[in-house]
Amino acid sequence: MNSDDSPTRRAVLQGAAGAAVVAGIAGSSIGALAAPAAAAPGPGPKKEAALKKSIKKARARVETGRRSANGWSMEKRADAGGSIWTKKVPGSDVSVALRIGDAAIVLTHVIRRFHYEIGTLENGDVIGFKPPRLLFEHGWESNHSSGTAIDIRPGWYPDGAKGGFFPHELVTIRDILADCEGAVKWGGDFAAPAESHFQIDVRPDAALLRKVADKLRGWNAAPGEGAGVLVDVLAPSRRSRADALERRQRHR
Repeated sequence: MNSDDSPTRRAVLQGAAGAAVVAGIAGSSIGALAAPAAAAPGPGPKKEAALKKSIKKARARVETGRRSANGWSMEKRADAGGSIWTKKVPGSDVSVALRIGDAAIVLTHVIRRFHYEIGTLENGDVIGFKPPRLLFEHGWESNHSSGTAIDIRPGWYPDGAKGGFFPHELVTIRDILADCEGAVKWGGDFAAPAESHFQIDVRPDAALLRKVADKLRGWNAAPGEGAGVLVDVLAPSRRSRADALERRQRHR
């Protein structure tokens, strides 16, 4: 008989196993019956006041106290403890400073679809945050200072110039905007065109922005959905929704 099968060895192993089971049951019972630990006490009034003061100071260092044209709080700089941070755009070499949260989710979708379907983007091709100025040449430029606007290849599509995109590229842009359901506006629809420009076109508390961002988060998590997936932008249903949005947004 193999020594591993000897009665003595089996007895030892069985005894050890039994002890482990008993110990496990005992441990479970102790865990189940033990009184829950007392909740950790919160910070006292002095510490809480100090924390609030610290947060207020940090915001004062970053926030301007002014709002951009689309109603969002402008900040003095990015990556400085505020709400605007530089992140890499998935699937590309692009890094861009955007307002974290729903605004970044939506604008990143615009960048990714442009990258996949219109032209491959390199780092530096997309401008997000711009430091605020007392006077912007165009009111919509202030939206960059709240991290809620992007310019894609501004050197290719200068402000005031129209017709920078081929017809099939325009159809794709309209389809991208339709994905965003009106939460994003394209500068090509301004009375004075700015074809490189895309901006969040709703206020910070808009339910539409959260709805669109949640939809895009779902697409990003699901195989076969979202940016990078080939779609037929000429499909009648897609053209219909894109045309309807264009009529609502153009020159508004």
